[in-house]
Amino acid sequence: MNTVNARMCRRTRLKLIAATILVCALPAISPPAMAQTKPKVALVMKSLANEFFLNMETGAKDNQKANASKYDLIVNGIKDETDTSNQIKIVEQMIIAKVNGMVIAPADSKALVPVIKKAIDAGIIVVNIDNKLDDGALKEKGIVVPFVGPDNRMGAKLVGDYLGKQIKRGDKVGIIEGVSSTFNAQQRTAGFQDAMKAVGANVVSVQSGQWELDPGNKVAAAMLNAHPDIKALLAGNDNMALGAVAAVRAAGKTGKVLVVGYDNINAIKPMLKDGRVLGTVDQFGSQQAVFGIETVLKAIADKKSQSSLSGVVETKVQLVTKDTK
Repeated sequence: MNTVNARMCRRTRLKLIAATILVCALPAISPPAMAQTKPKVALVMKSLANEFFLNMETGAKDNQKANASKYDLIVNGIKDETDTSNQIKIVEQMIIAKVNGMVIAPADSKALVPVIKKAIDAGIIVVNIDNKLDDGALKEKGIVVPFVGPDNRMGAKLVGDYLGKQIKRGDKVGIIEGVSSTFNAQQRTAGFQDAMKAVGANVVSVQSGQWELDPGNKVAAAMLNAHPDIKALLAGNDNMALGAVAAVRAAGKTGKVLVVGYDNINAIKPMLKDGRVLGTVDQFGSQQAVFGIETVLKAIADKKSQSSLSGVVETKVQLVTKDTK
């Protein structure tokens, strides 16, 4: 090897050594740190025509804005309380979208279970809020879904007990139930019946108002027509209570037939003040959604599997009357 070539080889070796030193001196950057993404959580609700679920949506979005660096949120709802098929489609869309977690208020306690199993099989952490999924249906599919929500029976009994102080033994009352196949509708009806039994009132009719104002109005009108001496109507939510108030007014019985509801939506508050509605129950829907999201995020952060999640996180309920501060 001549002198020129030897010098060139020496320079090349020095450059390689310098380059190696430079690379070693650079800070380590792991691929996950560069590509890491926030968890994507879907909130799947029932009817967005219901003010209760609009409040739930607002609470969830406000929480995400306050925690924008921690997670992304996708919010969906259906057109009415019985639109179960579209809610199933929404869950299927969220599976395709590869969300990491899902918080769902199911329109039906049983019908949503098969598609929820699909979501879990796809690796999505699922938490149930508002309306509890049917335990038997979950067991049949071999899945566990934690429930974050109120004791609906206790909440209904709270407002039922308050009504019970205004009526006497033997008085006739009617119960306007939500969608009869849903667990929360069944539990609220049971709570109303507990309260009426305690005061010796006579429950002459239990009919579904589908959680909606217009069906609730029709059911209330039918009860008033069939039982002209009825003293009170207990509605499973405030939407149906609004319909009951309209039916009572149309029958010329304002002040003679008492009405109670459940949810404490804004539309009911003027009626509490003027006595058209005797009482309702606040179940703090916006907080339910947030608690559900927090449960999902914790499970994801702790790398927990769906099967390791269980139990009930009970959220609060509160009686609301014209005297509530």
